[in-house]
Amino acid sequence: MTWDFSTEPEFAAKLDWAREFVRAEIYPLEVLGLDHAGFRRVATPLQQAVKDNGLWAAHLGPELGGQGYGQLKLGLLHEILGTSEYAPYVFGCQAPDSGNAELLAIAGTEEQKRRWMRPLLDGELLSAFSMTEQGTGSDPRQFTTAGRLEGDEWVLDGAKWFVGNASRADFHIVMAVTEPDADPYHRMSMLIVPTTARGITTREIGLMNDPDHKNAIWSHCEVAYEGVRVPKENLLGERGEAFALAQKRLGPGRIHHCMRWVGVCRRAFDMLCERAVSIDVHGGPLADKQTVQNWVADSAAQIESARLLTLQTAWRIDQVGAQAARTEIAMIKYHGATVLHDVIDRAIQVHGSLGFSTDMPLEQMYRWARAARIYDGPDEVHRVTVARRLLKQYQPAKVPTEHIPTRRAAALEKFRDRLEEFTAAQ
Repeated sequence: MTWDFSTEPEFAAKLDWAREFVRAEIYPLEVLGLDHAGFRRVATPLQQAVKDNGLWAAHLGPELGGQGYGQLKLGLLHEILGTSEYAPYVFGCQAPDSGNAELLAIAGTEEQKRRWMRPLLDGELLSAFSMTEQGTGSDPRQFTTAGRLEGDEWVLDGAKWFVGNASRADFHIVMAVTEPDADPYHRMSMLIVPTTARGITTREIGLMNDPDHKNAIWSHCEVAYEGVRVPKENLLGERGEAFALAQKRLGPGRIHHCMRWVGVCRRAFDMLCERAVSIDVHGGPLADKQTVQNWVADSAAQIESARLLTLQTAWRIDQVGAQAARTEIAMIKYHGATVLHDVIDRAIQVHGSLGFSTDMPLEQMYRWARAARIYDGPDEVHRVTVARRLLKQYQPAKVPTEHIPTRRAAALEKFRDRLEEFTAAQ
């Protein structure tokens, strides 16, 4: 077994270009107060620069217009893109479009790929993943939004909650109950629903980090589907396959989230350290205060631990697939979310009232970080998943395996002859 933490020079050069590009071209956009339409106009030439440098839609294989990097290289790139919420859009790998493109690539017909996936990859269309329902927590088995086949059309009725970019999307991928009598994991199917269809109503929801729902990148909505009709050809994958497809979509997607969180942490950490060496209080710089030194040291260790755990998980996905890496995927989600919160919290504290104000990006980062413990499954569910999977590797024992008296008796029996020879020789 060999361990190699190096990056190929060619890809390292691409990462260097991306890092400088994000800082020089994307960071400035954050302070212009752009609305969604304005941001898309400004981002178009930047997207072309990314395409020219071979980093567009890096989450997909070459046959789909991506780079075929795999999860490990993609994780390293996302670490850079995570430093600005605008960067994933400019690089063509923003949620929910990236995951929806992967879904269409996995399960779409050739016509569905031509009509929906290709324009999505090219940045010509926007999409939404309409899954969550109010009051069901993290249990999709309770979903009630239903689709029934009438002749050549699916008829969709129900309500979805917290649907990302639903009001801005050109189409939704909707999880709906189409097989009500099947077992809990085969009741739902996925339907492609263009937003031009009649019967769709959206209500934008204010968020903790965006109370006026004016974010240039994201919107979140409550969506009602009332007698919405789509052609039967808009079924994505097989009937009853939605649960399995959702797992394929969400698993690797957590890698992307966690690496972006590392990028956010690094930016907050830079602000923390810069402030520590810049401000004098009580007779000396903040950097000389033991508490601040503890914050710096703890933050650095937490960031590196989250980064390495996430990269190892990405490596395992590349080697054995997402299904075999389910424990690691769940682990990085709750571990990374905790690190994200703690590092930003310390950075705010060292800035004092300035960190609490909107003159620094920390307060907005802090409010959005709170969502990390909820989306893609609440941390509590992932902890349960990890614990259950780990505990299955153990068997009950009446006497603890490491019980010293029992081990001593066994060792005496194992080495009796040698011990007797040793005693006789004395």
